Amino acid sequence: MKDIIKPIIVLASICLVVTTILACVNSITAPIIKAAEEKNAALSRSEVLNEAKSFEKLDIPLPDGVTDIFKGDNHSGYVIMSQAKGYGGNIKIICGIRSDGSLEKVKTLSHNETSGIGSKVADNKSAYNQKYSGKTAENYTDVDTVSGATISSKAYRKAVGLAFDAFQKAKEANP
Repeated sequence: MKDIIKPIIVLASICLVVTTILACVNSITAPIIKAAEEKNAALSRSEVLNEAKSFEKLDIPLPDGVTDIFKGDNHSGYVIMSQAKGYGGNIKIICGIRSDGSLEKVKTLSHNETSGIGSKVADNKSAYNQKYSGKTAENYTDVDTVSGATISSKAYRKAVGLAFDAFQKAKEANP
């Protein structure tokens, strides 16, 4: 009986110690990670909508796939975070849409697309997302898909479309 109970107690003790250590590390790093994410989000907002110096988060009903919407000061436009399912998972983007309804810039926040194929679409260093600059709700679908990465391209286009839908709702809610 001792041969069975002793290993169980040792294993349970090890699990308890490791769990306690992980909980302590998490409690220390969670606020640091959150602050870094907020700083990166603020930098991304400024990057995709240059004219705005500050942003106000709007509390309006959002379409499925849109996570956040911010209104830029001085009627510069809106910053919208949206996502759509690509080949490797969700592609999360941030769009700066000027008050006139044209896209200033689109930036990928995160993706899990296949390296070298789907990443051609989602990577911020690629030319694909730059093709959306200046597009409007009427012509953003004119951007061609990337050969070999059709699913990723369509997901990116869908995320941009969701941003335009949210832009329209924001304009209606905040004339």
